[in-house]
Amino acid sequence: MSADPRVVIWRSAMLPGSETFVRDHGAALHRWSPAYLGAVRVDSPLAADTDRIAFPDARSFLRLRLTGRSPRLDHALRELRPDLVHAHFGGDAWLVSGAAAGLGVPLVITVHGHDVTRQPAAAGLRGLRYRRNLRTAFRRAALILAVSEHIRTRAHACGADPAKVRVHHTGIPLPSDEPAVPKRWDVAFVGRLVAKKGVADLLTALSATPARAVIIGTGPLEGPLRRQAAELGVDATFLGALPHAEALSHVRASRIFAAPSRTAPDGDSEGLPTTILEASALGVPVVATRHSGIPEAVRHLETGLLCAEGDSAALAAHIGRLLTDDALRARLGANGRAHVTEGFDLSRQSRRLEAHYDDVAGRVSAGR
Repeated sequence: MSADPRVVIWRSAMLPGSETFVRDHGAALHRWSPAYLGAVRVDSPLAADTDRIAFPDARSFLRLRLTGRSPRLDHALRELRPDLVHAHFGGDAWLVSGAAAGLGVPLVITVHGHDVTRQPAAAGLRGLRYRRNLRTAFRRAALILAVSEHIRTRAHACGADPAKVRVHHTGIPLPSDEPAVPKRWDVAFVGRLVAKKGVADLLTALSATPARAVIIGTGPLEGPLRRQAAELGVDATFLGALPHAEALSHVRASRIFAAPSRTAPDGDSEGLPTTILEASALGVPVVATRHSGIPEAVRHLETGLLCAEGDSAALAAHIGRLLTDDALRARLGANGRAHVTEGFDLSRQSRRLEAHYDDVAGRVSAGR
């Protein structure tokens, strides 16, 4: 390994605006130098001119998607001279795993959620092919990082060697202490408007309260959710997708953050929503469900309130309780910030990530 080790961070689509965790972790590395490699560029605020794009013409990406190998990707990776490749999402990892293996560079994979829940459950040849490719990527990987205990279990079920899998919580940048702001909203939600986010359950719960809510995000369910809110008479303002900082400003101006996630009909589930961590870091108490890795971030009656997936009545009760109990809301908010500071601070988690890199790279060097 070189004196100044380099990790190539791979995401085939570089980089969707919702995936701040990919860019944040690379930027927060202390001893490893990050380089970003993608197959194609995504037009988003997270895209950067310094990203290396292997296939500027998306049509030339077809060979890699079909076979998992491409001389163009091999060349791009070789030019970056990595000591290690870190791929986000299992399906994406397969795309780069052959190139990494060809160069003799160790591969680290982070699995996040749908890559080991919904996608492996796909029917027919599509699902068969995905499961085969995922097993190949897992076999080639030196280390597999799961964002929660639940996702680690799912990775095992998808064929990952348990000896290779570690839980590594995704960190977030901790906000600086700022004066309290006036509360404009009672309840805030931030996320894609898809089934696993449980926004329909949230709207049903809100219909039983006088709460004023803000819904930030967009997605295929936006139209039906807007109609549901109108039919139920819910005081909900839909703001669509917002820049990250602007979305967080609305969370800061809210009394409660809601994360009513649930397993979608197609099996899709969360890993551990970053938005929960960001709300807790702002001192905003969280009402959420016992879904996937959420209980690792929200401790019931200590840092927030939890209920079962799909239990709108319990969700409404928790929202009502927090809105009428200022002391409880303040205590849970303060405890939540302390919990995130201890276990999910980006700087600390990046140091832990580098320790994983050191271990993997050291093992490979020792074997040469």
